[in-house]
Amino acid sequence: MPARLPSWAWVSGLTVGAIAAVTVLAVQADQGPHPTAVATKPRPSASADAHPTPKETAPAPVPEGSGTGRRVVYSVGQDRLWLVDASDTTRRSFKVWPGSVDPDPGKYSVGTRRQDPTTGSDGVRIEQIMYFTQEDGVWVAFSNAVDGSSPPPPADGAKTGGIRLPKADGDALWEFGTSGTTVTVVS
Repeated sequence: MPARLPSWAWVSGLTVGAIAAVTVLAVQADQGPHPTAVATKPRPSASADAHPTPKETAPAPVPEGSGTGRRVVYSVGQDRLWLVDASDTTRRSFKVWPGSVDPDPGKYSVGTRRQDPTTGSDGVRIEQIMYFTQEDGVWVAFSNAVDGSSPPPPADGAKTGGIRLPKADGDALWEFGTSGTTVTVVS
């Protein structure tokens, strides 16, 4: 009469066999689908965005005539800011949302800075406010929304001088644009 195996041996054998089978299936799955003789054309994914957001592949060049040395450059026509270091190297460039009042082209300096949140003229909680000029009786300043949102359109006829930045860019500008930093505004 053959010797009978203990139950733990059967369980161990089945476990080893199951682990081996799962390993083989995992290796096959990791190798991906097997090519077929029929060439197939890739199809766009159902989740692909019909209107993808363009990505910048290189930083936008600093506008001509914006000066030299360490400065913040604001282009009214491009709605863009550049943070330029003392060696004239762009450290960061990004799009902004302008207010309804544009500053005149020229050179200014960062004056009053206010880090604590307050309510902007558009009713949005803003922070890291950096005033640099006054235009048509309206203070012009860089700021970002506390929640990172873009500003709502100004009410008809409302004069707003806030140039709103995305949150991460607002943080970078706050670190870069200390009081007295030159702000060059170009068309």
